[in-house]
Formats: sequence, structure tokens, C-alpha cells
Amino acid sequence: MHITNIISQCFGKFAKTQFPPFIQRVINAGYVKFLGLNMSEFKNARYYKSLNDLFTRKLEINREIVSADNEFISPTDSFITECGQIKEDTALQIKGMEYSVEELLTFYCTDNFSKVKEGSFMNFYLSPKDYHRYHSPCDFQLKKLIHVPGKLYPVNLKYLNKELDLFVQNERVILECIDTNGKLFYMVFVGALNVGQMVFEFEPKVETNIDTAEIKVYEYENIKIDKADCLGYFKMGSTVVMLWEEDAVEIESLLNEDVRFGQKIATFK
Repeated sequence: MHITNIISQCFGKFAKTQFPPFIQRVINAGYVKFLGLNMSEFKNARYYKSLNDLFTRKLEINREIVSADNEFISPTDSFITECGQIKEDTALQIKGMEYSVEELLTFYCTDNFSKVKEGSFMNFYLSPKDYHRYHSPCDFQLKKLIHVPGKLYPVNLKYLNKELDLFVQNERVILECIDTNGKLFYMVFVGALNVGQMVFEFEPKVETNIDTAEIKVYEYENIKIDKADCLGYFKMGSTVVMLWEEDAVEIESLLNEDVRFGQKIATFK
């Protein structure tokens, strides 16, 4: 295992530990104050039994989703580090740092490489202070889940600017999806340092940041997911990359902006 995985496993053991109530309240309060968490939509921090419990908190006040049927919404509360058009096989993790879309998606998506070339992409960075759950950006049919083990480098701006092929090196889970127009899009959930675990509520078999190098593929026939449904959660901050096939959507101009789950990010063409 890479050192980043070992560090993340150690921190994960601390984060999932349920300390005596008084100590846990101090830990939670310190975390909220240090990172400046906005808890207005959530339970008071004292009620979470571990840091993991706090990281993966559910919304207690439902978000109002006002987008039209022909619009994609943001799957997360996050910061848009990069977005735009895929050039042949190339997308950006951040300005000046390119990576191969084919390498990101792996050979298990070979049949669809030609569709996403010249398509669109958008990167959503979740910091440790963000709401860590991820949601469906539209009504879609899930065709495939691919779990790719890897390293767990940080995915913050500093590392995006210095680590080549960071998204390709890191552990990730890829969802292959078909929207209601029959167009293909991918959601790529990229693991990161500290805990490094991703949970998918529809597929409990997925286990991330464990000692394995085996890529696992799950294929589905009848899984349909509604817009805004919760797909799962990161056990710490991380990144979601969305990739659309060519001429599928027109993305909003959101580079270097904060977005919230439920906000419009793209329109069907």
C-alpha cells in the first residue's frame, strides 16, 4: 500500500472511534470551529457520535430543488476547480495540468471512449468543511460501477497544481450513466487523503481504501435513480468529476465558483 493509504487508514480509525460523550463533544466542537462549518442545515455538532458521523451528516432541512427536467444539478456542495470541453482524450484537473480521460475511465469503458471525446467535463472539489454526501444530478439509468484502487493523494488546489495525473493515480469509483435523453455521462468519485473511504448506498459491496489492487466491475440492468436522490458519501473531503458525451449538454460558466447541491450546472441540448 502507498503511504497515503496507510496514513488515511490510521486517521480513519481515529475518525470512527466513539469517544466518551464529553470528549466527543469537545472534538466535534473544535472541528466545527477550526474549519468554520455552517451547521444551520444539520443537527447540533454535539449529537454526532464520532468524527465520521459528523463528516457524513445528513441534511435535516431538505434542499429545495427548483431546476427544470432538462437541467443537471450539482451533485455536491463544492468548489468548481475546472470545467470545459474535453479535447480529444484530454481534460484538466486544473489549468495547466492535463490528464487522459481514457486512463481515468480505464479500459472497462473502451466502448464509450469515442462518445466522450470532445464532450464536456466539470470538477467538483469538496473541502473538509463541506457537506460530504453526493446526489444524483438528474434522472438516470445506472449501467455500470467500476472500483479502481489507487493512491490517496490530497485533492486540494496545492496538489492539483503539482501532482501530475492526480485523478488517474488516486483510488476512484466510476459510475456509467444514461440520462433521459439517452445520452451517456460519467460520474467519477476520487478518493483523497484522510479516511479515503467512499460509500454507495445502492452497492454495499464497494469497499475503498483496503489492501487490494483488483479492479472490480458491477453491471446493472434495472437501476433507475431519480434526480436529487442520495447516492452515498465521502468520509472526508474529496472530488467528483463529471464527464458528458459530445453534444449532450451545455454547461454553466462556474469556474472557480462555489456551488451547492441542487444548483443548476448544465442544460440538456
